[in-house]
Amino acid sequence: MTFFEALILAIIEGLTEFLPISSTGHMIIGSTLMGIQSTPLVKLFIVCIQFGAILSVVIAYKKMFFTSFNFYFKLFIAFLPAAFFGLIFKKTIDSFLENVLVVGIALFVGGVILVFIDKILSDVDEEISIEDLPLMQVFKIGCFQVISMIPGVSRSAATIIGGMTQKMSKKKAAEFSFFLAVPTMFAATCKDLLDYYQDGYSIQSHDMYILIFGNIIAFIVAYLAIRSFVSYLTKHGFKVFGYYRILVGATIIILHLTGVNMQMF
Repeated sequence: MTFFEALILAIIEGLTEFLPISSTGHMIIGSTLMGIQSTPLVKLFIVCIQFGAILSVVIAYKKMFFTSFNFYFKLFIAFLPAAFFGLIFKKTIDSFLENVLVVGIALFVGGVILVFIDKILSDVDEEISIEDLPLMQVFKIGCFQVISMIPGVSRSAATIIGGMTQKMSKKKAAEFSFFLAVPTMFAATCKDLLDYYQDGYSIQSHDMYILIFGNIIAFIVAYLAIRSFVSYLTKHGFKVFGYYRILVGATIIILHLTGVNMQMF
C-alpha cells in the first residue's frame, strides 16, 4: 500500500464513517477501483484507521466524555449486542467483506429505507439524550447496531434509526450514534490487531507509518464532517443520503450482473 492509496482511503473513512452511507462499504469500493492488492496490512488498515475517526468524536464532544458514570454505563449497555454477535460471527462477517455485491445490495436496500424513513419516524423530543433513556431502550438501540455488521448497511444509519425508534430526535440520535461508535470501533480495532499478531504477522516500520498517516487524515476529515452532518441532518433529513445509496448500490449490482469484475479479494 502506498501513501497515496492510504490518503484516499483515509479521506473516504473520515467522510463516510459518521454519514449513513457505510464507510466500510465505500472503502471496499475505493480499494477495488484503485486495484489495491489484498494483503493483511490492507485489511488491517481498513479497520484501524477507524481509530482516528473515533478520536475526532472524543475531541468534538469532549464535554460529554467527562460527565457522569451513567453516560459510560449506558454506552456499555448499547455496545453489548455488537460485542456479543461480533465475537460469535466474526468469520461470517469477515467473509462479507470479501464480496462487493453484498455491499451493493446493502447500499441499495438501505437507501430505499432512508428515502422513506423521515415520514415513518418523525422527530419527537429534542431534549431526550442518552442519559434520559431507560436501559432497555438503550439496549434496543444497540441491537440496531448489530445489523450494521453487514458491509454496506452503515453503522451510523442503523444506530440513528434505532435512536429515532426510541423517540429521540434526529440530532440526538446522531450524537448517540457518534458516542456509541467510540467503544464499538475501538474494540473492533483492538480485536483485529490481536488477530493480526496471532496470525503471525508483524507491523514493519513502513506499515506503521502508513497506519499513523491514515489515522491522522481520518481524524482531520472526520472532525470536519461531524458538525456539518448533524446540521444538515437536522434541517434536511435522510433523503439525499438515501438517493445516493440507491445510485451507488444499483451501479454495483448492475456492474456485477453484467460480468464486470468488482471483487476486491
